[in-house]
Amino acid sequence: MLRLPTLRLGRLGIALGILAPIGMLLVSGIMLLDLRRDAWSKAEQNSKNLLQVLERDIARNIEIIDLSLQGVIDNLREPGVAQATPEMRQLILFDRAISARDMGVMLVLDEHGESIVDSGAVPARKLNNSARAYFQAHRARADLGLVISGPIVSQLLGTQVLVLSRRIDKPDGSFGGVVLGSLKLTYFSGLFEDIGLGRLGTIALYLRDGTRIMRYPFDGDTIGKSFAEVPNFVRFVREGRGSFVSRTFSDGFERHYSFTGIGDHPMLLNVALSRDEVEAEWREHALVLGLIVLVLCGLTASLSLLFGRELRRRSEAQAELARLSQTDALTGLSNRRRFETMFDRAWRSAGHTGEPLSLLVVDADHFKRYNDRYGHAVGDEVLIGLARCLAASVHRPEDLVFRVGGEEFVLLLPETDSAGALRIADRIHAEMATLTVEAASLGAGSVTVSIGAATVVPTPGVGSATADLYKRADIALYEAKAAGRNQTRCAAPDTTSRARRSSPLRVVGAP
Repeated sequence: MLRLPTLRLGRLGIALGILAPIGMLLVSGIMLLDLRRDAWSKAEQNSKNLLQVLERDIARNIEIIDLSLQGVIDNLREPGVAQATPEMRQLILFDRAISARDMGVMLVLDEHGESIVDSGAVPARKLNNSARAYFQAHRARADLGLVISGPIVSQLLGTQVLVLSRRIDKPDGSFGGVVLGSLKLTYFSGLFEDIGLGRLGTIALYLRDGTRIMRYPFDGDTIGKSFAEVPNFVRFVREGRGSFVSRTFSDGFERHYSFTGIGDHPMLLNVALSRDEVEAEWREHALVLGLIVLVLCGLTASLSLLFGRELRRRSEAQAELARLSQTDALTGLSNRRRFETMFDRAWRSAGHTGEPLSLLVVDADHFKRYNDRYGHAVGDEVLIGLARCLAASVHRPEDLVFRVGGEEFVLLLPETDSAGALRIADRIHAEMATLTVEAASLGAGSVTVSIGAATVVPTPGVGSATADLYKRADIALYEAKAAGRNQTRCAAPDTTSRARRSSPLRVVGAP
């Protein structure tokens, strides 16, 4: 008869021993899948953020140069510009020019491609750009607006640049030349190098015709080359904006691509993160988690004990937090919230027993003077000393001291009549007479308090009247201050409570 339950327990233990690891493996598998999804979501969001930052920077820099070009065109239409001296003409034409990052030169070319105004020299450096593709495009069409060239070597700077240009029309609408500004490719390389993408991450900028403008890591052999037939670039052009995972044509690595256009300009930007690097952290987590699962399967009992201990620790921590939430951080006394709770309890208890309930409201005299004269640090020392004196003035466990705000304190005295409250008030004055504050050289008797006292005998069944009793004590406090401070005034006795349950305590500061 005893073997059947034992056998069943044994089988149950075996089943649990089998099911527990399976359950752990299942949960671990789900967690690993979630971690992998999180890794990819994080990578995708990071790519989008980087893409947005780069796109905005590039678009803004191009916009700055374009505004400068438009400013030159507007200034060319001003009367008298053509007759001005070269120096004055340079000043007039480029007075609205804004300095973009890594900007090269700005030139005005006539209808034959000859440089006639140079932002960097007077007279203009001799140059003919009539053979450049952008010049020929503007000469052939009047509606192109801003034209951005592919990477070319500047004849003046001797370095690779992009040329941003606009057409100049004569008054009759015919072709009058071109105004151009050059942007050094070092702007893009410097911008991209500031981005951390891992060892295999890449950034690339293209014109929409497939011409590569810049790549990070830098690859000079591919700058200016066409990638129009590469499948990934074809997808960039087709979709305009988005993300996907694909292999890179040049090195075969699988990467996560995020791509977008640059404003309304014929340019495309992509940020690519290596799949291996995206999942590297996840693989580390998977390895660690796998090892943990193996350990957990062999230490189930130990973990149960640890779990129980953790629950106890958390319970103790929550209890400590609850205590701290009702404690004044400066003085260590109970705070206003604790006062309201304890007053309700004392009121109900007094209502049952018919015993009186007294309240003392204590306020430091001329406290503002201490703060103004000695600083808040000394003011805090005064409050701490005052709290210590108040705590030393009561001896029964049920007599409680609270700091309810600023320099105002309250003593809750259950089962204490008016005479008993006044005796405790006398103790407070006696204790205060011994208080010294060494930080401000305040000797004994320098710090005084005014006290207002009130007593009530609650009526059984009537709800707590915190504000009413507090108001009576507070009025008595004001009377003590008006009479010269450093004394106690007692409110007229009230042996019955006709107060209804009222709003929470409203602290009125001492004058």
